[in-house]
Order: sequence, then C-alpha cells, then structure tokens
Amino acid sequence: MSSSTTSPSTAGSTATLPGRPLSLRAELRRQLSRRRTLWSFVLLLALPLVIVAAFALGDGDPSEGSLVDLATGGAANFAIFTTAVSSSFLLIVLAALFVGDSLPSEASWSTLRYLLLAPVPRARLLASKLVVGLASTAVAVVALIGWSLLVGLVFYGPAGFSNPSGGTLDWATFGPRLVVVAAYLVVTLLPVGAIAFALGVRTDAPLAAVGGAVMVTIVAAILDQIDNLGSLRNALPMHDAGAWFALLRPEVVWDDLVQGTLWSVLYTLVFVGLAFWMFRRKDVLS
Repeated sequence: MSSSTTSPSTAGSTATLPGRPLSLRAELRRQLSRRRTLWSFVLLLALPLVIVAAFALGDGDPSEGSLVDLATGGAANFAIFTTAVSSSFLLIVLAALFVGDSLPSEASWSTLRYLLLAPVPRARLLASKLVVGLASTAVAVVALIGWSLLVGLVFYGPAGFSNPSGGTLDWATFGPRLVVVAAYLVVTLLPVGAIAFALGVRTDAPLAAVGGAVMVTIVAAILDQIDNLGSLRNALPMHDAGAWFALLRPEVVWDDLVQGTLWSVLYTLVFVGLAFWMFRRKDVLS
C-alpha cells in the first residue's frame, strides 16, 4: 500500500528531472566550456591589439581626415574604427557561429536524440540554445567595443570623437551614443543569427548552418550594390547595418536606424518562427 502511494510522487519528481539539464544556466555552461567559444573571444579581444600593432608599423597621417587616419587620435576614434572594420564580417561570423552552431553540434555528437528521449520539450531545447546564442552575440559586441575603448585609452589617450565629415563629440555626448551603437549592432546581427538558427534545424552539419547564414549576408550585400533594385534594397538583410554612423554626427537622423531595426526584428521573428515550426515536425535521428 505504501509503495503504491509513493510511486506517483516518485514519477512526478522523475518527470521534472529531464528539464533541469536544459536550463539557461546549464546551456550557458555548455557553451562557455566549448573551445570554439573560447577561441572566438580570444580572436575578438586580440583584434584591437593587432590593429594597434598595424598602426605602429604604418606611417599614416592623422591630419588627412578619413576614419582610418583619425583612428589613432584617441580612444573614441579607435573604438569606432575597430567596431567599423569588425561589423562588416567578423561580428557576422560570430553571430552565425554562436546561434547557428549549437543545435547541429548536438546532432553531430549524436546527443540530440538522447536529449529529446528524456523526454525534453523541443521548444525548451530550442529556446535555451537560441537565448544563449543571442546573448553570446551581444556579449561579443559589448566586449569588443569596451576592450577597444580601453586599448585606445592606453595607446592613444582620452580624446573625444572627431568625425571625418566634420564636428566633434565630447564624452558626455559620445558615451550614450556609443551605447546606442552597441545596441543597434546587436539588433542588426539578430537576422544573421536567426537565419543560422533556422538552417541549423535543417542540417546536422554545423559548418553548413554557419556558412549558409554568412553566404546569405554576402549575397544580400552584393544585391545591395545593384542600383536597379531601387527601394527593394531596403528589404535586404543588413541593408541598414551601417546606419549607426548617423549616431556619430552632431545631429542624429533616425530614419535609417528605425528602418533597420524594424526589418531586423521582422527577419528575426520570421526565421525563428520557421525554425520552431520545422523542428517540431523533424524526425531526429542523430
């Protein structure tokens, strides 16, 4: 009699155990323990030092007025230059890697089906990996900008931002603008991660998911150069990825920033929704 009364309780506690390994904290620990995460951040943080070394070997003239020429004029300019050269490719690759690699990696390790046999809700599995992947992307952006500021401060001093097109921003103005720049960069990287996430649901090869998302952004960038497309280019992924430069002018024009944000959110919702829809109907064999 006693065994019959305790079995429901035991069954209930057992049913809750499989969900624990897929908590956000557990998924975060899994991602931080992976070598690709470690080496990605090592590369990211090494970049500003490599740029400093490159400037030390060169003979550029800071008075010429371009962004690269003004990069050594102070911490603010150096941080903006480092962010500009990184956002066109490096940050895109990292966003695709952090978000698109996690699910197909489980499949390639033949651990995905065991997670789902636990049983673990598929939506919870996807949500954990998506949130941690997007959070890793946001941390990468903030880490790059913050570390670039520190490196620029050490090597080039605390001067405010000098715009190549004219005008300067003191730190009281530049600081809050830089926070918005970081936030906008994260938003524009969301579609890259969402595309990689959707591709990762369909393939067991991490490289296919990451490379596919990067290829989509490259093709979109090529199409964006075709003037004959006219206003259709506004709908291309990453079309307004460089709109954050408007935040560095004395007077900010928000039109492109708002447009870029709306398109990024739309693409993210579509591809994330598609990923969840496909994964619910997928036969997991790996």
